[in-house]
Amino acid sequence: MAILDILHYPDKRLRTVAKPVEKVDDTIRKLVDDMFETMYTAPGIGLAATQVDVHLQVIVIDVSEDKNQPLCLINPKIIDEEGSESCDEGCLSVPDIYETVRRSEKVTIKALDQNGDEYTLQADEMLAVCIQHEMDHLKGKLFVDYLSPLKFQRIKKRMLKALREESRQAVS
Repeated sequence: MAILDILHYPDKRLRTVAKPVEKVDDTIRKLVDDMFETMYTAPGIGLAATQVDVHLQVIVIDVSEDKNQPLCLINPKIIDEEGSESCDEGCLSVPDIYETVRRSEKVTIKALDQNGDEYTLQADEMLAVCIQHEMDHLKGKLFVDYLSPLKFQRIKKRMLKALREESRQAVS
């Protein structure tokens, strides 16, 4: 397994719309394994392939405290949603930024697992939020897109400044 590089906002590659996985094979299974290792190391609770510059509909999630409930979603689709709730979200691609976002309270999804088997999952609470957040990545959307223009601009300036500082340190 390998730890993959996570793209950081405002990298334009984060805006790429992911394509469906045509066949779940060893290449996809290796990607899933590498994404889990990357997510756990970061540390995070969810990671979309778009965030590691692979533009396929692959998501890994583990919202458990002990990090022992890995969930793989390939070609996920929300087939039902209900309710609405607001909660603070963060993102591995927008480090150290947390903002309140409104999402569906419960979702039902269909997806493939890492063996290519289809399953249906009903999710609520943190899992529902995480699924919606990661599915947005597959559409080229980030949680900051839900914020007011003022908050969005403030975050963009902060991320650009961090990027410049990182570039300066790399040159030194």
